[in-house]
Amino acid sequence: MKTSKITYKPVGLALGAASGMAPGALFKQTWKMLGHDQDAPDATDEDRSWREVLLAATLQGALSAGVKAVVDRAGATATHRLTGTWPG
Repeated sequence: MKTSKITYKPVGLALGAASGMAPGALFKQTWKMLGHDQDAPDATDEDRSWREVLLAATLQGALSAGVKAVVDRAGATATHRLTGTWPG
């Protein structure tokens, strides 16, 4: 295993833990901005339509993936600047 990968492991874990709650908060705000008064539906909410459930799940997944990509890329860039090698 490359030294840069070993060096990046604790950085990646710390960044992942620190950013774990950001997608949830971002999703809640986005859901409200889209004009929904209620909390986002769960897949098992009987009173919610398929469309609403799938929209909420898709939006939540996209925001989670986006935040993860931003955090991972920022961590890799910072590691590259500090060590001179890319951790991937």
